[in-house]
Parts: sequence; structure tokens; C-alpha cells
Amino acid sequence: MTDELVEQEIAREQEFVDRVHRQLADAGRAAQQLALEGHERGRLGHEGGLVERDAMVFQAAKRLAQLDAAHEGLVFGRLDLRPELDPDPRYVGRIGLRDDNRDSLLIDWRAPAAAVFYQATAAEPKDVVRRRVLRSAGTTVVGVEDELLDAEANTDDLPILGEGALMAQLSRARDRTMHSIVATIQAEQDKAIRAPSKGVTTISGGPGVGKTVVALHRAAYLLYTDRRRYESGGVLVVGPSGVFMRYIERVLPSLGETAIALRSLGEVVDGVRATRHDEPAVADVKGSARMTEVMRRVARQQAPESPTEFRLFWYDNALLLDRGRLGQLRRQLMGQGRRNQQVPRVARTLLDALWRQVRSERGRDRGREYFDDDLLGNDDFLDFAVAWWPPLAAPQVLSWMGSPELLARVGEGVLNAEEQRLLLKSWSGRKTSDLSIQDIPLLDELRYALGDVPAKTDDERDDPLAAIEGAVDMQELMTASDREYAPTGRAWTAPTHSIEDDGFAHVLIDEAQDLTPMQWRMVGRRGRTASWTIVGDPAQSSWPVPAESAAARAEALAGKALHEFHLSTNYRNSSEIYAFAAAYAERVGLQADLPTAVRSTGVEPRVVGPVPDLEAAVREAVVEVAGEVGGTVGVVVPVARRSEVNAWLASWPELADDAPSARAAIDSSVAPSGEDRVVVLTGLDTKGLEFDAIVVVRPQEIEDESATGRATLYVVLTRATQLLTTVS
Repeated sequence: MTDELVEQEIAREQEFVDRVHRQLADAGRAAQQLALEGHERGRLGHEGGLVERDAMVFQAAKRLAQLDAAHEGLVFGRLDLRPELDPDPRYVGRIGLRDDNRDSLLIDWRAPAAAVFYQATAAEPKDVVRRRVLRSAGTTVVGVEDELLDAEANTDDLPILGEGALMAQLSRARDRTMHSIVATIQAEQDKAIRAPSKGVTTISGGPGVGKTVVALHRAAYLLYTDRRRYESGGVLVVGPSGVFMRYIERVLPSLGETAIALRSLGEVVDGVRATRHDEPAVADVKGSARMTEVMRRVARQQAPESPTEFRLFWYDNALLLDRGRLGQLRRQLMGQGRRNQQVPRVARTLLDALWRQVRSERGRDRGREYFDDDLLGNDDFLDFAVAWWPPLAAPQVLSWMGSPELLARVGEGVLNAEEQRLLLKSWSGRKTSDLSIQDIPLLDELRYALGDVPAKTDDERDDPLAAIEGAVDMQELMTASDREYAPTGRAWTAPTHSIEDDGFAHVLIDEAQDLTPMQWRMVGRRGRTASWTIVGDPAQSSWPVPAESAAARAEALAGKALHEFHLSTNYRNSSEIYAFAAAYAERVGLQADLPTAVRSTGVEPRVVGPVPDLEAAVREAVVEVAGEVGGTVGVVVPVARRSEVNAWLASWPELADDAPSARAAIDSSVAPSGEDRVVVLTGLDTKGLEFDAIVVVRPQEIEDESATGRATLYVVLTRATQLLTTVS
């Protein structure tokens, strides 16, 4: 293979790539023209013109977004089939394009015609003689990698160039984001990507097998095969952390897909965001399925400091609602549905109970209608009704849990004394806005237990009493003469039911082995009618009670068909690094799924310690590996040492250009930017990520910090692609 031959082949491919990009530019101009025509239709001034305008502009915007996203390695694959079947090569790319004659110019990688690009092997070539991968920088072809799949059929003596696309891809330096593998998808991965759309598809396997990126390509494949369903219903991708979501956020847009909701477990509930983890012992309690009963009980509690009695003298009648009677009325209302949905019935229920106590002739003669009108104009009654049964938001109710008395009441028989102590330590004195990731499923549980807070009219927003004053159920108060009952002229708006409208058409869960039972309940509500893709590896689980989590998962997926795929090849780690991690897993008794690592670097992991000066040893290790790799370096630390080690990095001049800013380094709530090459993370933060080099600080402390610390440390040891150093 000569340099001249390589240059000739690259030049030939460049001619085709240039042609494709010219066609792409023409398609972009056509989409822009469609948008202009749409705006012109809108000027017609009638409803039909406006509808046409919106439809045309929407379709044009979608096409432009797809075309813009496709520039990154637009053409990446070529298939040369047996000459008697097709003498012309077929090109595969990120999107499909046709030429001016409407003939196929570029095949979308998700199309059935492109499947053979991934599925053909030397053992089963599927009529493919040569498979070629094009490597590009922008619009320029910089290299080609070939595989000869059918030597006997190579009658045209097609040249075979390069060392193999997969190995070239695996050896590149990592940056702060995951990239698509659309050019190097392997056969076992392709089967999972193209699995049936209905039901549940599980993708399992040990570290480094590509579970996450395969699942993301599956989401893009589903959008391609049934765009109307998945774009209208939405695709939800849930990952373990904000760091992880930032890591994967470019994959789907690079494949031309933007109709995806990416949310970490702290962001699943609309309008709420949590980034901090509770300490492991607290997280274990909050994640337990037992918290379902605790949340159900607290949602039925009387609001703290709400009145326990109401007295009123009305036309010779001493009316009284004492604690016992109010308790009966509360249970009566609770028996009719969710708490907030009873707000419209509160005034009516209280009025009924008070009217039954009217015995005097003066009072009875005035009649029920007069009684209702009079009390609904009485400030004392309105103040009482608002205070006794206020509309409640879930964060407000969760804040009650900081009360030892209330927690003891709702936790009786469910939580032991130590568990209650841990929860009080977490909740006491915290603001309702200071939520942990483990609080979010509890918040969601309360949302469903309480029901939505009824929507308010403009008048009610200005007057908090209006919600009760106008909240008498209209239908219940209609008489035979259909009289209207609006004593203050304010209309009350019926409760909204948006809580029931959270569903997505497809839900993708990554690192599923870590979901707690409460998190499964939260995510399950968003996928009751959805198809699912579930990614995980039980050996990497950070949840200490697998059976409890499995039961919650089964409930979330009940009745759905199951399609299981297992990936067996480790593409991330060098064989030296993975052998080190696998030996640790065996030594500590983890039932680990051990994939085969396909790449060797000849560099063994380095074990440093014990050391007299931890900072000096970590500094030396980090500076050394940062100098040896061109990509990212992860410094993984015990939770208790994160701020300390971040401060060290911020003070080391050798890493001034690589590490986060001083503020981001010292304050762990400030996320590193995409340019930071050296970052400090806890063990849980590394879930799903990969780095060129990893420095593990005090691995024994990571192992000891939770009941599942061994699994967490195993995860940490499998994050590096080239270099691994531990400092004890």
C-alpha cells in the first residue's frame, strides 16, 4: 500500500463528498424557500392561510435543523457489493439525500438498506465485498479504513486501506462529550439498535461495551422509523447526573435528532432541578419503596398550624365545628379523591355541617340559600375555610417532614427510630428549594397523592380568599330552577389534570441498575403507554436492595413485551486496565459481567501508596498523566474529600490551563465547563463517563462510604481508556 494509492482513494471519495455537500446546500436553500412561501401564505389573512403557513414553516424549520446537524461527518460509509448485483457503490450517511433526479445519493444509516453496512461480516458478508469507513474533518476526507469481507468476490481488485475503522476510533483522545459511533457500529450493537419498537428493549453488558451510545442511536432509529408517533409523544432520556447528561447531549443532535428531552434523575419532574446527593445512608431510606406509604400518609395530614375549631353565632344559633367534627369532615373529603381536587367541595362541606346545627326559628325561616350567601360573605368563615383546607403544593408538604412530631406520626410502623433520625437530619432547617436528587421522587409521589393545585382566575390571583369564596361546587348547588350561584361574581376554575399528562412515547433509562424503587415509580409514571429502552449492568449497581428495586421496575413495566440484548465486547478500556478492574471485582466478590477487551496498550495500571503526603502524591500523579494523554483526566475522590481536592487543583500552576476555575473547583455545585480537561468527580459522578486517564484518590474510602461502595469503586476503575493510577 503506497502513499500515492492512499491519496488517490481519498481524492476519489472527496469528489463524492463534495457532490453530497453541494446537494445538501441545495436542499437547505429549498427548505428556506419553503419557509418563505409559508410566510407568504400567512399574509392571505384567512384561517386556512395561517394553518398552511404554520405547517410549512414548521416542516421547513425541522428540515433546516436536520440539515444543519448533519455536517459533522455527513458521509461516513461506503459499500461495494458483488459486481453482478450492483456495480455502483452505495454510500451511507447521517441523513438521507436524493439528487436532482430523485435518485438516492446518500442512504440514511437508519434505513433498512443501510443495515447491511453494520451486519455484514467476513463469516457472513451478505453480498458485501468491501466495507469502507470515511474519516472526515469538516467537509474534508482525511482518511479511509477498509475491511475486505469477501475476497473471492473481489474480482475488480478493490484496494484495501487502513488499519480498521474501529481500532482507529478507539485510539482517539477523549473530550468532555460523547460522540456518535454511527460509522463504527458493530453487528451485536446494530441488533439492539434495530430491535422492535414496541415493548421494552433491555441492553445489558459489562463496562465499556457501548450500552449508552447504542441506546442513544436506538432512540434516533425509532424517530426515523415512526417519526409522527415519537415526535408527537416525545422521547425522554433519563441519566444518573447532570455531568452525564452534558456528556451525552451532543450525540442525538449530531444524528439530526433534536426532539428529545434529556433529563437527569434530579430533573425528571417538570420545573424542579436538584443536583446534590444525600449521604448514602439517607439516600437508602429515601429511595425505599416504604416511602410510598409515608408520602401517602403525609398527604392526608392536616396542615400544620391550621385551625382546629370554628365558632359562629348566627340568628340565635351557636354553631361549632370542633376538632372531632372537623376530623370527620376531613376524612369525608379525603374519601372523595385527591386532596387538592376537593378544594371546590370544601365550602359546601363546611356549609352543610354548619346548616345542620341551625335549630332556631329565626335561622330556619331564612332558608338555606340565605344561609350560604350570608356565610360566603362572612370574612371569619372565609378566613377559616382558607386556613383549614388550603390548596397545597408538593414542596410545601415535603417541608412538613422536618417536624419530628409529624415524621414520627407518618412513619409509625414504617420507619424505625434510626431511619427517622437520618431523615430529620436531612430535612430539618432546609429551604423548600434546597432539594436533593433523592427528594425529587418523593416530591413526585406527593404531587400524585395531593393532585394538582386548582388553577386560579385573574381575580383569585389578586385575592387569596377568592379560591374558597368561589369554590362552591356549581353543579351541587344548582336547584331545580337552574339558579346560578356566584355570590361574589368570581368564577372558580375547575382543577386541572396535567398530572395525568406526563406521558412520553418512549422512555430511555441509562444506568438503570442504580434506580431506587421510588425513582422507578417516578419514571414509570412518564412511560405508562410508552415503549422503553433500559440500559444497565447489575454489577455496577449502587442500590443496596436489588429485589426491592426489581419489584418496582416490574411494576413500572407491567404488561410490556421484553426484548433482551447483551453486549459482550469492551471497546473502552485497554485490556491491562480492564484486567486490573476485573481482578478487583473477583477479589471483593462482585458478580461482574466481564466483557472481552479488544485493545492493548502495554501499559499496566499504577498503584501508588501508602504515601506520607497525599496532596503531593496526587499532584505528581495528575500532572504525570495529564502530560501523557491528550484528552480528559478524571480525578475521582471520596465524597468527603471533593472540596479539598478541588481546592488543590485550583492552586496547582502546572494545571492552570487544564483544571476548572478557582470558583468552580472549590464550589462543587459549579459544573466544570466543556473546556476543562482535568476534573474532580465522586464515584457516583463517573457513572456512564469515560476519560483518557483516571487518578483514584483513596480508593479504600470510596469503597467504605456506602453499602455498595465496592460496586462504585469497580465502576471507577473501568472509566479510563489509556491510563489508570490509584493513590492510597
